[in-house]
Amino acid sequence: MKYSNATNYALHTMIHLIRLPNESTIGVQELAEMQKLSPTYLSKILTKLTKAGLIESTPGAKGGYRISKSHNEISFLHVINAIEGDTKLFNCSIHHNEKCLIENVMRQAEDNMKQELGNKLLIDIVKEIEVQHKH
Repeated sequence: MKYSNATNYALHTMIHLIRLPNESTIGVQELAEMQKLSPTYLSKILTKLTKAGLIESTPGAKGGYRISKSHNEISFLHVINAIEGDTKLFNCSIHHNEKCLIENVMRQAEDNMKQELGNKLLIDIVKEIEVQHKH
């Protein structure tokens, strides 16, 4: 199992947006330069994050992107689902008369992973970053 590069960039972008001062916005160009990405590629990621309700864009010369939810509400799973979708990672391709025992194990593992990612908030990473920068 591997998450796409878009998820990696989305998580880093979200961390940066959370670290902005309240009500501040940042443009796609600056965000793209920080991650050494093309603005076009990052725009596609930002569109998915916007559609998921995690960020909002403000048009105009002084516009840009900012977090639209409370920082205490955004989990890793929210960002992952915004980029990857909320599909099952494993589906048994062999048709059984009964529930597949292998599928049961895989689903339980996936449920555990989703629970863990759902419990991990991006703000916790931001707090760790800020502690590291003070030392």
